[in-house]
Amino acid sequence: MDAAMDLMRRISPKQSETALSALLSLLPHHSADLLSQVDQPLQVCMDEESMKEFILCEYNRDADSYRSPWTNKYYPPLEDGPLPSIELRKLEVEANEVFAVYLDQYYEGGVSSVYLWEDDNQGFVACFLIKKDGSKTGHGRRGYLQEGSWDAIHVIEVGPEEEGTARYCLTSTIMLSLTTENKPSGTFNLSGSIRRQMNLNLSVAEGHLCNMGRMIEEMEGKLRNSLDQVYFGKTREMVCTLRPPPEGVQMRLPESRSI
Repeated sequence: MDAAMDLMRRISPKQSETALSALLSLLPHHSADLLSQVDQPLQVCMDEESMKEFILCEYNRDADSYRSPWTNKYYPPLEDGPLPSIELRKLEVEANEVFAVYLDQYYEGGVSSVYLWEDDNQGFVACFLIKKDGSKTGHGRRGYLQEGSWDAIHVIEVGPEEEGTARYCLTSTIMLSLTTENKPSGTFNLSGSIRRQMNLNLSVAEGHLCNMGRMIEEMEGKLRNSLDQVYFGKTREMVCTLRPPPEGVQMRLPESRSI
């Protein structure tokens, strides 16, 4: 299992689905662990009632159906699918509305979904998802990429309230994949993933949604900086070392923020 997880950490997000399928065939007795621990590129479905897209993942799936955060219904229809409590559903609706604004301001388009459910510790878990297709035919507004995707998965475990505070455990994963193609530089492909965790004890005076939003905003800033330094910075260094640009020409790679 350790070797399988180590392999998946080194696989390109574009090839992770094929790699996971192969591992499930080789290690059928570890299927549950692999499916729960390995993050896959996010998929999107249309809510036919609200005519809004929502993101498919393990956190809103039951059997072969997925729950829409917009209408709280399963697609394909499922009669006895689990649903959040009335209180959590109200917070989920508010979180989806706020996160849609966050998506537009930070990502200039894309698809977002937020899912909430109870856990066994008298608290709850929230999953914030973002999928941005940065290609010319997708959500990209700048037209720099031939192909490109940014998948963000933020899972926050919220503990029970004690003396006006609660413990928040945020686990964030970013999967990045991009391809550019032009005559001067030819075809360039870059992909990878990064995961980080944050634990905080915060006052609930302003509400759980404010606390979770601040944590996600701070974490995404750190992850973007890490991606810029690790992937773009090192790639730029290698390319300039192997093929120094002509004098007076500055080597530039696509910026991660343009996704």
